[in-house]
Amino acid sequence: MTAIPTADGAQAPSEGVGTGDLGRVTANFRHYLMGWGAELSEWGDPDHYRSGLAQPQFNGVVRLRSLDAVEESMATARARLAGVPWWWWVGPDSPEGTADALTGLGAVSLGAVPLMSRSLADVEETEEPPPGLRVEEVGEGDRLRDLVRTYSASMGVSPSLEDGVVRVEAGRPDNADIVRLAAVLDGRVVGTTVVMMAHEVAGIFLVHVAEAYRRRGVGGALTTAALRAGRERGMRLAALGASAMGEPLYRRFGFETVSEYHLFSGPTA
Repeated sequence: MTAIPTADGAQAPSEGVGTGDLGRVTANFRHYLMGWGAELSEWGDPDHYRSGLAQPQFNGVVRLRSLDAVEESMATARARLAGVPWWWWVGPDSPEGTADALTGLGAVSLGAVPLMSRSLADVEETEEPPPGLRVEEVGEGDRLRDLVRTYSASMGVSPSLEDGVVRVEAGRPDNADIVRLAAVLDGRVVGTTVVMMAHEVAGIFLVHVAEAYRRRGVGGALTTAALRAGRERGMRLAALGASAMGEPLYRRFGFETVSEYHLFSGPTA
């Protein structure tokens, strides 16, 4: 099922998705993003986090709870996130009308990200990895740095931020709930994904494949490994925010669009 647009451009749950399931998916999403708050992670109105890294993916607002407080919440976000670039995520867990309200306060729309989900109760799909490729779980040490370097390059994160990203990843308070996976070929990390196990959902984040290794089955091998990791840890659902490049792959693995997140850049002045 595809998502159903609401009046303000947000997305309501698709017909086959229960409210409880969508609530678990968005709770998982918030859980993961708030874990980047090495300098600040505050639940309230709004829920917001600050890593201190000069990259918008690592600072931002996850949810507005009440539209009545939108002006005050914007002022809070601007004060708490001053000095770093940041994003505001508007999803199905935000009040209807949030997107329009943020635009009226100077936020700039960056587009929408499909929110996709699937049950983990089904028979597991597998795809044969490319010859010589293995997907391994990453702990601390050199492999964590290699994982950060690989997804940072794909995301356009400056190499000068590498030490900071590694530091924040290693120090996340929720690391016990995270499984980091690296696709390794010829001793080199060529693909990554990070799976957040929370709220009965395996939230799949940071799926990136090094440019020279794309369209060779690496993404399929990582997705297979992420779904397997979720099942092994007793999760009921898998969910992710899909890029335009990744969406056809995830549909092949049984994911369906259940809603979407609208992404805004926060005004700095």
